[in-house]
Amino acid sequence: MKSNPGNFLEDFRPGQIITHATPRTITEADAALNIALTGSRYALFCADSFALDCGLPGAPIDPLLVFHIVFGKSVPDISRNAVANLGYAEGRFLAPVHPGDTLSARSEVLGVKQNSNGKTGIVTVRTTGVNQEGESVLSFARWVMVNKRDAGAAIEDALPETPKPAVGAADLLPPPGFDFSNYDFALAGSPHAFEDYEIGERIDHVDGMTIEEAEHQLATRLYQNNARVHFDALAQAGSRFGKRLVYGGVAISLARALAFNGLANAQYVLAINGGRHVNPLFAGDTLYAWSEVLDKADLGSAGALRLRLVAVKNRGAAGFPLKNEAGEYDASVVLDFDYWAAMPRRG
Repeated sequence: MKSNPGNFLEDFRPGQIITHATPRTITEADAALNIALTGSRYALFCADSFALDCGLPGAPIDPLLVFHIVFGKSVPDISRNAVANLGYAEGRFLAPVHPGDTLSARSEVLGVKQNSNGKTGIVTVRTTGVNQEGESVLSFARWVMVNKRDAGAAIEDALPETPKPAVGAADLLPPPGFDFSNYDFALAGSPHAFEDYEIGERIDHVDGMTIEEAEHQLATRLYQNNARVHFDALAQAGSRFGKRLVYGGVAISLARALAFNGLANAQYVLAINGGRHVNPLFAGDTLYAWSEVLDKADLGSAGALRLRLVAVKNRGAAGFPLKNEAGEYDASVVLDFDYWAAMPRRG
């Protein structure tokens, strides 16, 4: 058999190193298509001139696009036979990526645990993206629920270490040369600087975006993510939901694009502390978002906000509790995402 059906739960073992196929040279066309699919307006990724004024050699690739492309490379080996991608942790952007850079990826299996139903289990991996120089540009852990090939196969549980709740401020790595001393707030689209945000503040991003079938399919193909749950309508007809799921990374990038209205100067994503895809998202759903400031950090030439980004579907983001008294998420919540972003100071 020359075709590859992907790995199932019993194929994973702790300590296993998997090199993922197909290096990818990132181009300006990729960046433009990403803007077309998300509507993202963060100036740092839209204009070389703006990036030059911020001490960079040109507009870098949006870190979330880097994340999705590296994630996509891991899918054929890690989550092609997944039921769901459950969450992320310890995500660090280690070096900027610019058009012309080539990305490749590898993963280490951190843990394997069978679920009580005997048909699925949780695989935890750490994936690292590297550039053409062998320099690591991104590292993150994720856990995914994977089907078993044979329900009778014995699985020896090996639990991973509990991930850290957040990347420490001392471990945040702004791009070399990053400098907001010449930052143009008018061109960026907002007058609000690092000093204007308070811990505990909640920001309703107001705008909504309806997700079309063609758009989420194209976005997921841009990332070269071939998970069946996103593409194979015939296979999903008999699934739990009866239709294709929108890839969770699409929800992340759309919510981050919506967050521009209120956080336009939270320019550069430095780290992913954690994230959960709480409920499924489908074509035709309309996404709204709000953010909460969880923490603030001094980076010297800039500040960093730790932000909780929550995306909800088919209702406004404001005016209802995130969870009920039992600690369960509201059915409209699709994403609970925790990240650090660099932001200019005022003068």
